[in-house]
Amino acid sequence: MGQSPVSDGSVLRPAEAGEAASLAAIQVAARAAAPMPANVHPAAEISAFLASRLGQDEVWVAEVDGEAVAYARFTATWLDDLYVLPAHQGSGLGGALLDLVLSLRQDGVGLYVFETNVPARRFYEARGFVVTARSDGSENEERRPDLRMEWGVRSVGGLG
Repeated sequence: MGQSPVSDGSVLRPAEAGEAASLAAIQVAARAAAPMPANVHPAAEISAFLASRLGQDEVWVAEVDGEAVAYARFTATWLDDLYVLPAHQGSGLGGALLDLVLSLRQDGVGLYVFETNVPARRFYEARGFVVTARSDGSENEERRPDLRMEWGVRSVGGLG
């Protein structure tokens, strides 16, 4: 798949090798601005991890005027990352990335969201995701309560 225009000056495109540091910077900035726990890993570790996932997971970037400002990383059944730089939140780029993910994963997709991240929860609920499990956070690195949300045919009980 190639580039997909979103609106004036913006485009969705597959991530390229060598973009891990840029994606890590988006993640760090987005998490710092959100009502969620801070990253437990420094930007360099996040960048190294993302570099290891490029080519393994599907990763798409939202670009505005040639600059990466958001990205989504996902597998066959799981949306692992969806981050938008704070200055671009509310512009529709997160929704465009999520729409792309859902169009490519029509059998369903799951994700985790921190319980405290009410804006993200509302974002996903407005797009048809339902809460299928709650946790006390003992299984995540941040040790904070989170919710499993799922969308699609296998939503209730099913993504394994």
